[in-house]
Amino acid sequence: MINIHVQILLTILFWNSDCQIIPRIEECGLSCSQGIHCKSKPSSGIFNSFCHDAPASLPSVVLKSMKISTVMKCAQASPCSLHLNIKGTLSLDENIRGLEICSLSLDTQKSQCVNVRFARKKSKMLNGKKVQIQFNCIEVNVAQHIYVTMKTVPNYCEVKLSQEYYVEDCRNSDVGKYIPACSAGKFDYNVDRARKIISVNVSNFLRDQDYYIRLCHKWFTCEDVGAFAVIKGKESLKSVSLKYSQLLPCLCIEGWLAIPDARRIQLCPFENDTKALWDNIVYNPVTQTLAWEPACPVLVLVNLCRLMKSNDYCEDIQNSSRSSPEKVKYSRVDTHPRLCMKFTTKQGSWVKCPFAHGEFPAWKMRTAAVAEQIQVFFTSQTKAQFSVLVCNRTQLASCESLGMHHSVSVGDSVSIAMSREMCGSTFCIQGWRTDVDYSVPLQICDIHCGAGSQNLPLRQIGTNYRQRWDKTRFPWSDI
Repeated sequence: MINIHVQILLTILFWNSDCQIIPRIEECGLSCSQGIHCKSKPSSGIFNSFCHDAPASLPSVVLKSMKISTVMKCAQASPCSLHLNIKGTLSLDENIRGLEICSLSLDTQKSQCVNVRFARKKSKMLNGKKVQIQFNCIEVNVAQHIYVTMKTVPNYCEVKLSQEYYVEDCRNSDVGKYIPACSAGKFDYNVDRARKIISVNVSNFLRDQDYYIRLCHKWFTCEDVGAFAVIKGKESLKSVSLKYSQLLPCLCIEGWLAIPDARRIQLCPFENDTKALWDNIVYNPVTQTLAWEPACPVLVLVNLCRLMKSNDYCEDIQNSSRSSPEKVKYSRVDTHPRLCMKFTTKQGSWVKCPFAHGEFPAWKMRTAAVAEQIQVFFTSQTKAQFSVLVCNRTQLASCESLGMHHSVSVGDSVSIAMSREMCGSTFCIQGWRTDVDYSVPLQICDIHCGAGSQNLPLRQIGTNYRQRWDKTRFPWSDI
C-alpha cells in the first residue's frame, strides 16, 4: 500500500500540473547565446537521417542538456496556440555546420524538422565554446505525445539527444481556458420519439467557428450512425435536428469544433434504455442456428430457457449459459414456442421467445390410456426424434426419472406400463427432442387412476376400469 505521505505528494504534483500557468509568447523564433548569429530553416529530415562516423578530433560531449517545455502563443485577433520550447547546449566545432531539431507526434506520426545554422566565421572564432540554443516555433496540439530529437549537421553517429514529451491537456486550467480545442461546447437536447428526431442546441463554444454534431454508437470509439451536421459559427441559430432509427443505450451525441484535433465531447442520455437490445434475435432454419448480436456493448448473461405455462417463469436449459460482449450463437435449436432466450444484467432479466408466434414448425406430445398402459405419441410438421420417460415432479421445474428412457419417432408411439406409483399429482410423463442440441422438455402430469384403484394393483382392476381408461384422453399440456 502506498504510504499516505506519498499519496499526498502525488496529489500535490498532479494538482500543480493542472494549475500550472503556461508561459506566453507573442512571436515564436530562434535564439543563440554567445552573441552568435543563427538562423533556422524548415527541413524534411531526410537528407540528415543517415549518420556518419565522427572524426577523431570531435569532442566527446557535443550535445547536452536538452530541455522541453510548453509555451502559449497568443497574438491579437487570433486564438492562442501551443508550441514546444526546446533548449539545448552545443559545443561548437569546425566539423559541425549546424543543428537539426525534429519533433515526431507519436499519435499521428507527423514530423516537423528545422535546421539551425551558424555564421561560419563567428563559429570558427568560438571553436570549443558552448552555445545555448532555444527554438519555440514547433506548434503542437493539446495532450499530444511528442518524440523530440536533436542531431548535429552533418549527422554523426551516436551524437544525438532524444526525449519523449507530453503536452498539457485540457485539465490544465490555462490550456482549458485559452486553447480553442478545449472549448468543446455544451449540449441541450430534446427527443421527439414519434418522429425519431433528437434536437440539439449547442452553447459555450468559440464565436465565428463552425461546430460539428453527430449521432454515434459508442463502442471502443464512437462509430458513425449517420452524416454529421454543421452549425455555422456566423449563424445565430445554434441548433440542429438529427434523425435516429432506434434509441439504444450506446446512442450518443458527439460534438467538436471544426478545427484539426479538436477536443470532442459526448453525451449518452439513453444508457438505461436496454430493452431494445434484446430484440436482435435471428433464427436460420437451414442450419437450425439461433443467434443474438448486441447492437451496443453490454455486460449480459444469456441463457436458453423453457417458459413455464403455470406462472410465466422461464427455467434455464442446462449448458446454455453464455457470457459474451459479442455475438451469441446456439446450433441445432428446437423451434418449440416455449423455447426462449433470457437476458440478465444488473438492471434485471428479460425473456424473449422467438418461436412464440407460430412461424416455425412446432411439435406436440399426447397421451392415451390403452389397457394397463399409457400410450405416448408425438405430432410434428417435420421429421424429429424424441425421448420419453416417467418422472416424479419434486419441484415446479424438477422431475426425477422413475425408469428407463424410451425413444420414439414422429408418427410412432411408445407404450409405458402403468403401476400404482403413477396414480397421483406428482407423476408425469416427460418428452423432448433428441435430434437437436437444445430442446424444451414437455410434461403431462396429474394422471388420475379413478375410484377403487388406490388399494388394488392396477393389473387387478376389472374391465370396467379399463373401459374408463380407454375413454380417458389427456390433453396436450406442459408446465
